[in-house]
Amino acid sequence: MKVSLHKKPNSDVHFEAQNAAGQSIELYNSSAPNPQAPSPMELILMGTAGCSSIDILHILKKQNHEVKDLNVEVEGFRNDTDPKVFHTIKLLVKLKGDIPANKAKRAAQLSFEKYCSVSKMLDATVDIQYQVELNGELVE
Repeated sequence: MKVSLHKKPNSDVHFEAQNAAGQSIELYNSSAPNPQAPSPMELILMGTAGCSSIDILHILKKQNHEVKDLNVEVEGFRNDTDPKVFHTIKLLVKLKGDIPANKAKRAAQLSFEKYCSVSKMLDATVDIQYQVELNGELVE
């Protein structure tokens, strides 16, 4: 896997990263006034939510459960001192569909604790907490 990053013209806080397939995303320094794109730390939160979502959908589809909708709310909590790394990431996985609650919860558990490369990479230094909401009800 390889990506490249370059500085946008006339800016020291705005960048564009591109993967080998030519797809790109912009990044911005979040401490700069009026950010024009997500910060690198926000991209980590987005990557964690995206990675787990792919896993959860794949697991449930393999079990012949139709997911009508999936949304993930993710919040990162950072240290107050440099380096201001995440110490905790909390995710709320919101699923809609005719899915047994235990299957929805198990799919999230498998993702976060076994399959999601992003969360597993962060696991040694970040407390990753997740909850599952199914059709508007929190799954216990």
